[in-house]
Amino acid sequence: MSISTPNAISTPSTSPTITTDALIIGFGKGGKTLAAKLSAAGRKVVVAEASADMYGGTCINIGCLPSKSLILSAEQARRDGANSTPETREAAFEAAIKEKRRVTSMLRDKNYHKLADQDNITVITGRAHFTGPHSVEIATAEGPIAVTASKIFINTGATPRIPDIPGIHTTPGVYTSTGLMDLDDMPQRLVIIGSGFIGLEFASMFADFGTAVTVLQHNAEFLPREDADVAAAIRAQLEAQGVKFLFNADTKAIAPAADGGVRLSVAVKGMTRGASQACDSTPAGTGNAHTDITGATDTTTTTSPTSNPTDHATMSHVQTKPSDDGEPRFAEPAEARFCLTTDAVLVATGRTPNVEGLHLEAAGVELTERGAVKVDELLRTTAADIWALGDVNGGPQHTYISLDDYRVVWSQLNGSDRPYTVKDRKHVPSSTFLATPYSRVGLNEREAKAAGLDYVVKRLPVAAVPKAQVMRRPDGLMKAIVERNTGHILGAMLLSVESHEVINIVKLAMDLDAPASTLRDMVFTHPTIAEALNDLFA
Repeated sequence: MSISTPNAISTPSTSPTITTDALIIGFGKGGKTLAAKLSAAGRKVVVAEASADMYGGTCINIGCLPSKSLILSAEQARRDGANSTPETREAAFEAAIKEKRRVTSMLRDKNYHKLADQDNITVITGRAHFTGPHSVEIATAEGPIAVTASKIFINTGATPRIPDIPGIHTTPGVYTSTGLMDLDDMPQRLVIIGSGFIGLEFASMFADFGTAVTVLQHNAEFLPREDADVAAAIRAQLEAQGVKFLFNADTKAIAPAADGGVRLSVAVKGMTRGASQACDSTPAGTGNAHTDITGATDTTTTTSPTSNPTDHATMSHVQTKPSDDGEPRFAEPAEARFCLTTDAVLVATGRTPNVEGLHLEAAGVELTERGAVKVDELLRTTAADIWALGDVNGGPQHTYISLDDYRVVWSQLNGSDRPYTVKDRKHVPSSTFLATPYSRVGLNEREAKAAGLDYVVKRLPVAAVPKAQVMRRPDGLMKAIVERNTGHILGAMLLSVESHEVINIVKLAMDLDAPASTLRDMVFTHPTIAEALNDLFA
């Protein structure tokens, strides 16, 4: 059953109140899976989703699936040479966006009907907020609907974290990942604020489409949580694609540029050029000298050289007015101020739990210091019979973790003698879909060393893997950490073609407490990337 949707298949009674067994706020992976399971068990379920554009949740609409569709289209454009001219780039990008929209629309429709077509499930489109411990009001297009439920499940996901930069909310051309994946026209120049894995995926994707990409990182270290050799290999891959990096870069302000683009005022620590005047006081396109990022004197904060400074975001050094004694007033020697002019800006500074407007205090649901819904190992909130699943509870932000959260909750509702808990969850893997995918599970060398473990490091260049050579994808490295005395696998880092598939084999071995020798001696089909585990763990 559906309420307040463009294609409603039935309508509720005229009563302003619905009483149900379960209310799920949010149509994400964990919530929709739980709704179907509860319905199959004969429970009455209401699912409240704030937007009809989000049926099915973040992953299929604005997250992993649309981004991977675009990444695959970008890789194809690079392989075919469609990123070589402005005309072919635009055509490839237009086709990619069209395909992405087709995929998301199809998946959204299937997800909607998978729930709404069930007699026990009512889907209500509207924004929900708590009015009491077991009562919620949902603001729909036709007016508010009150819902009373015995059990309530919060599954509202996360939303992009927007830093407090003047002009960031009001300047056209500034996007989160959601908006950037739905552009009609490809930006020729793109500045990305943030060099986390979301930002790097978009950097790799747009570089493959032919966009000139510049990434701003607020500190000096690239991927500081990764091992130095792995981070260096990832950076080298991105730079080979044409991505440029500017480290120790602090964006001070964002404003429209005179040419219709976006102008950023950027302070860079560790550079000796520049002055303290604000970027917005200098007309766009002026300055002492237009220079590429490589014009800085401290090369530790810059990128690899480029032959054409205008390929990427235009950068100009800003000059101050003379002081009273006629001498120029320069900034502190350790910081330079620049103007960057670009066509589009991606804000990729992380995501934060989406709790705004829920009025959780009305239900007695508390938040953590980081703004997530506070839960215990069973995902119970601080209010009785209210649970929180997925990104909103502050756990790892992956759709497969939201699915596993469903398992935690369902194990409490189905009469299990011993419920499955978050503490039972083992070895969460992750994959970042760069031109060469990067996947890891468990501890890296940096973490193993910090923990005081006795370990050995296993390394294998991907160029030594026959299948990688056959695929003409020999870039990257494989690395594993093995406990010295026991042979237990502590972790693995795979920067390799098809690493997103192979990492699951390593995870399974770790979950089963299989020693490294198990993968060393396993019989794999040939030629495959997976068989590289024989040599990696040798």
